[in-house]
Amino acid sequence: MWHFIIQQDDLSSTQYQALQKKATLTEVEPFNEPYPNLCVFDVERENYPDFVDYLDLEGIRYEAVTAKPSREQLLNQMR
Repeated sequence: MWHFIIQQDDLSSTQYQALQKKATLTEVEPFNEPYPNLCVFDVERENYPDFVDYLDLEGIRYEAVTAKPSREQLLNQMR
């Protein structure tokens, strides 16, 4: 399983919906100012190439990890 972390503000509603359809699970981690809200898309290994292709073609910045980060880990990365 791969976990893609994307800032919510970087996605249009159309992109968000397209990614939701390609992902196994979508979670939004809301943070207070000055930190942005993050979307975490869980993607099965066999769907990884299609997911990455879509992100790259749309010019969406992302971080892909194999170990799902906790809310605290996500916040620590932004500090």
